[in-house]
Amino acid sequence: MDCVVAGRLQVLFLGKRGDPLCAIMRDWCEQHIGETLYFEGEWGEPLPEAARQWQGDLLISYLCRWVVPTSLLAKARVAAINFHPAPPEYPGIGCNNFALYENASVYGATCHHMAAQVDTGRIIQVNRFLVAPEETVASLLERTYVTMAELFKQVMSSFLRTGDLPESGERWTRVPFTRLQFEELRRISPEMSPEEMRRRIRATYYPPWGPYVELNGHKFQFTGNQ
Repeated sequence: MDCVVAGRLQVLFLGKRGDPLCAIMRDWCEQHIGETLYFEGEWGEPLPEAARQWQGDLLISYLCRWVVPTSLLAKARVAAINFHPAPPEYPGIGCNNFALYENASVYGATCHHMAAQVDTGRIIQVNRFLVAPEETVASLLERTYVTMAELFKQVMSSFLRTGDLPESGERWTRVPFTRLQFEELRRISPEMSPEEMRRRIRATYYPPWGPYVELNGHKFQFTGNQ
């Protein structure tokens, strides 16, 4: 615990490229915890070799686009933790999209220990909020990011005070959603009922991305009601 209070921990922070919240949390770690090595990336990019070679105390994944290899998780002497933009009911890819599709009434953010399989590690803390009936992908993401930033400050401030990352007792309720499932959610077809189309449009419309229909080998993407 002394090394935590003295701010001498070595931190690896993995975030999303260009995201201002990631930069804020990275700076917070640098100021309050210790030396922070920071890498940011996007989907499909390889994890930098310098990140793979890191060895230290605390690995923090915040909106991270990489699946962190087990060999790197093992190099974190204190803990390797992830801040996931969804509650335990929605692990994996497209979590906010599936929540909207299922008309979830409650959403939130989760801090958990990282394990070999994405979004399966022991849960440290969950913060939740009510989902409004008129919620969209954009509004739900905005509220989730605010909640996740609050969660980060709470968890990390508690860690600084106690040197501990407690287990909440909450559990993941399903296997993580996959990118294949997310892409299937985006697909609409003439055979679907109007209600099914409405649910898929609400759940996946986030300009410039959105649901699509395929006809004769061509993909047509929904761009909003005219």
